[in-house]
Amino acid sequence: METTVGGLIRAAARRYGAKTALIVGGATYSYAALDEQSSILAAHLEQMGFQKGDVISLCAPNSAEWIISYYAILKMGGVVNPLNLMLTPKEVAYAMKDCGAKAILGAAENLAALSSLADEGMTATRIAWGEPVPKATIQFTDLQTWPADVEPEYPVSGLQAIDTCSVSYTSGTTGHPKGALLTHGAILMNVEMTSVMHARTHEDVIVSALPCSHVYGNVVMQSTFSHGGTLVLHAAFDAERIAQSIETHRATLLEGVPTMYMYLLNFGRLDQFDLSSLTRCTVGGQTMPVSKLEDVERVFGCPILELWGMTEIGGLGTTHTFYGPHKLGSIGIAMPHVEIRIAAVDDPTAPIETGQVGELQVRGPITMREYIGNSAATAEVLLESGWLRTGDLAYIDAEGFAFIVDRLKDLIITAGFNIYPAELERVIAAYPGVAMVAVGSVADDDKGELAKAYIVQREDAQLDLEDLRRYCRENLAAYKVPRAFQLVPDLPKTSTGKIMRRALRQLDSD
Repeated sequence: METTVGGLIRAAARRYGAKTALIVGGATYSYAALDEQSSILAAHLEQMGFQKGDVISLCAPNSAEWIISYYAILKMGGVVNPLNLMLTPKEVAYAMKDCGAKAILGAAENLAALSSLADEGMTATRIAWGEPVPKATIQFTDLQTWPADVEPEYPVSGLQAIDTCSVSYTSGTTGHPKGALLTHGAILMNVEMTSVMHARTHEDVIVSALPCSHVYGNVVMQSTFSHGGTLVLHAAFDAERIAQSIETHRATLLEGVPTMYMYLLNFGRLDQFDLSSLTRCTVGGQTMPVSKLEDVERVFGCPILELWGMTEIGGLGTTHTFYGPHKLGSIGIAMPHVEIRIAAVDDPTAPIETGQVGELQVRGPITMREYIGNSAATAEVLLESGWLRTGDLAYIDAEGFAFIVDRLKDLIITAGFNIYPAELERVIAAYPGVAMVAVGSVADDDKGELAKAYIVQREDAQLDLEDLRRYCRENLAAYKVPRAFQLVPDLPKTSTGKIMRRALRQLDSD
């Protein structure tokens, strides 16, 4: 295994050379090309005065330039700060200030939207690709030939596995987002163990629309390159284009979040595409109803491997193995060299018995070092014993398979009774005609809060909400039945396609 992430693409280029590594935006890139172009950019960054340990931000949709920039920053010894595209300019300014970013690379349209950063006290160097290039911004194309006095074999910086690789920011649903510091060793361990569990090889062709800036999308990208596969990357999710990519490139692996699969299932012409090359799919980022998982396996003709991960571990913490048994509805077992346990919600140091619901915790070489500049927040989630608190409510069965119940912060308390939105969503999703569902809460003077279901119906369906209410009464305890149902055209989602329950109230109708 390589000791640094920058060395990963260099080693892959030496092993696989002219083999196609990446297909994106209608263009094809070999392993050799990605290695050389990232080395050229690394040499320019070094000549511009950037040094080992400098933080450099990335802000752009999926593209070859994003990937080239990512490896270039790491090759010259820098620290990558991948930014979520949904951040506002002020949020970008906060993240860059917080981690001390000295430069930002990105698509011209994204950097143009950050023109106000100068007013926020930001003076970081800007490098952009695409048109039109904003003022006071260096053109990426000007940095695509070897700089003077630099040999065409750029030496990857002599970093170690314990050095910081990236600072990735949490979603910031409460207060300011926090920057998780991850080491090269942690990222590489996650990449290699993910590859082992999913049986990834040089024969794989992976289709993905997951943002490379997100930990899930990043581990998909790197595990593909680490083992010589071909990544067919989409800048945004579109059901028809994804289906066409699977057919055209004879994809063996499709990776996504639940909403992506639900859009595909709801795509009326999916049966017109040849999906027979798929040998497996992966899904993570959020729980997915078992009924929909069963639909995916039936329609796609291959197993779907559920997984779980988070920013603070740089990728996956649990998953199913490709060759081993898998239980639909479970997030799988702990990754190799990683431990998981369930602890009491009111005492994170106290593990609880098998089958009981508590907070999921993870420990091992993949956990973050700290939240940058925030020792108090670090101490809240990273225990002295090394266990990382995740904020997810879960249980582990007798065979070691973990099941997510819900996010602790999404728990709805009705007249003293606990309601887990994910449980309601699993039941409602099984009702004929439901394409997607999310459950949120509404305030109630007597009971504190009540559950409300927001439903997207299938294109070919006409839902009877009263019949759905009766169905819920037959399948849920009385206090769990949503007190309101609302049909909506779509659900609010993050840049990765994850449903944002906190934004559901914006959909409320009069």
